[in-house]
Amino acid sequence: MGDDHLMATTSAQARDLTDPGLYVNRELSWLDFNARVLELAEDPSQPLLERCKFLAIFSSNLDEFFMVRVASVLDAIEAGRPSSTPDQLPREAVLAGIRERVLVMSARQSACWRDDVRPALAREGIVIANLNDLPADDRADLDRRFEREMAPILIPLAVGPGLPFPYISGLALNLGMDVHDPRTGESRFARIKVPNMIPRLVRAGETLVPVEQVIGAHLDKLFPGMEIRRRVFFRVTRDADFSISDEADDLLNAVEHELSRRRFGGPVRLEVEADSSQTLLEEIKAGIGIGDRDVYPVASLLDLTCLWQIAGIDRPDLKDTPWEPREPARLMGSDEQGDMFAEIRRGDILVHHPYDSFEASVARFVREASEDPDVVTIEQTLYRTSGDTPIVPALIRAAERGKGTVCLVELKARFDEERNIRWAKALERAGVHVVYGLPGLKTHAKLCLVVRREGNRLRRYAHIGTGNYHPTTARLYTDIGLFTCREEVVDDVADLFNYLTGFSHAPEYRTTLVAPEHLRDRIIEDIDHVTARQADGYPGHIRLKLNSFIDGPIIRALFRASQAGVPIEVLVRGICGFLPGIPGVSENIRVTSVVGSFLEHSRILAFDSGDERRVLMGSADVMARNLDDRVELITPLQDPVLADEMVALIDLMLADTANAWVLQPDGVWARRHPDEGIAAFASQTALMELAAPRPAPSPRDDA
Repeated sequence: MGDDHLMATTSAQARDLTDPGLYVNRELSWLDFNARVLELAEDPSQPLLERCKFLAIFSSNLDEFFMVRVASVLDAIEAGRPSSTPDQLPREAVLAGIRERVLVMSARQSACWRDDVRPALAREGIVIANLNDLPADDRADLDRRFEREMAPILIPLAVGPGLPFPYISGLALNLGMDVHDPRTGESRFARIKVPNMIPRLVRAGETLVPVEQVIGAHLDKLFPGMEIRRRVFFRVTRDADFSISDEADDLLNAVEHELSRRRFGGPVRLEVEADSSQTLLEEIKAGIGIGDRDVYPVASLLDLTCLWQIAGIDRPDLKDTPWEPREPARLMGSDEQGDMFAEIRRGDILVHHPYDSFEASVARFVREASEDPDVVTIEQTLYRTSGDTPIVPALIRAAERGKGTVCLVELKARFDEERNIRWAKALERAGVHVVYGLPGLKTHAKLCLVVRREGNRLRRYAHIGTGNYHPTTARLYTDIGLFTCREEVVDDVADLFNYLTGFSHAPEYRTTLVAPEHLRDRIIEDIDHVTARQADGYPGHIRLKLNSFIDGPIIRALFRASQAGVPIEVLVRGICGFLPGIPGVSENIRVTSVVGSFLEHSRILAFDSGDERRVLMGSADVMARNLDDRVELITPLQDPVLADEMVALIDLMLADTANAWVLQPDGVWARRHPDEGIAAFASQTALMELAAPRPAPSPRDDA
């Protein structure tokens, strides 16, 4: 038996770990994630308005997927670039796979809305009706509203001599029609854009009606004397990705220029009503320049992002119980000046949003730093934030009070470029030193560094996070944040800021892992360390919680660990680029995804070997873009209590039987269900219940 086992092990280890059959294409894996979102919308155990929310999220996710990922695949085909991912799937095959899956999921979404959710809403008194089903009084009221509120802002555009096919804005809902002149016999194509300043669902008495139906019922007023022979609702998705040259002298102007071009990106998808006129469809395809491969028929309402309007209805009985974030235990009580810094000196503080309040932790840290007369400097990264952020006003106040204030604003944060440009200009006007980062790299690290005068010394304090300094998403995304004044960590953060704002070679970091310098190599070293010690008789265990996991070299390191017998748990929200459970390669790897009310966003890496435990957290996912093209920082948790807490968090989520899916060796995600007679366990609900004061750690010697 021993010889047979040795031969099997040798054979397994000889397998080519670069074999494309061991990997999953990133675009198709992302679609699997969106299918999990759709499955929550289809789940009758979910509150009804939460199902509307998941239908809307599914649509908005898909919009962005086409604008960015599909556009990227099309660009690569046009440029002749071969596949660069470990699965090596040809790009044409990727597009074919995308189309096949999206058509199936779109049909499921339409059926879910049309046959399930919409009737269920009606039973609860939330009626979304067709215009033709309204009573006469409500129709008359909508007629009057059309004249007052809609007709003045509608612009009919016809195609003909001197009238080219109109430009179709990305993601706008449009009505295309064949307009016939009975006097001359001439017919022309015409288009009306549904204005986005009108609610998509307009109220008629106690009923909601799609606004496009109201517009469609009054075409005689927009084309007097004409006959409308055919009509179709359609929607175009355009390429919204862009790149900035590394040689750009003025990054701000370069980004502003590219933003002005984004709305004119090439078409990547045409959504049309199912069973629409083929004649009209051909005219639309020719007008916007799109082929059959990129046409997606929809068997219900187009653009179900409009269901955010329904999800926002004030019906608490049809929603999840709202969660109010708790004030972290270590920060409860006094909010006096300098109080938070004193608490950090007592020991590292770990917060977990949205269970812990962003306002009472991160926002307080920056606010207290801006107001504390002993604080000398504040340095901050800003990747995404919101209009109601407390961070930017605090930085402005700090600058106005004469503190050295630096903000590294990432202008290339996709879809937040315009907001970040506005914030950058406001910060500069207030005297904040605004920096835009390094050429060719996005600064994705989530960092705030404060320098405080204490007696005859200066002490640094840092916040290192997994999420953006964004108060809105801090209530919707799960993220980890560490507050520390440990010198070996804060000195690394200071060196990184100096590198980003100054002019020097990358520093040698003491304890943190930084991309693009060495993050991939250090993660592989941690995996290989556990693997080597497993062979020496020290049992290992690897747990990784990530948003996406597709980097080939790190995946191969995990395969080697699995071959050595190391049990590996991967908790991934979205993309997983490899197959677990493959004999001789990944049979010791289990991949789980939890998709719930909060969007899982934190990144945690835990490596156990014998009695050793190393736990890290930070901003990076295991993707080439994070490891090679972004500035990222991950830090080890040096307080063993906090490290154990993060491992317990992962283990708790792995026990989920309410909102968890497990990736099978054949690439199928199977939803996990509890054993018969046992109630489903929802990890996010459990974490809300557990959001209670944490015991304070023992004071540190250097406090």
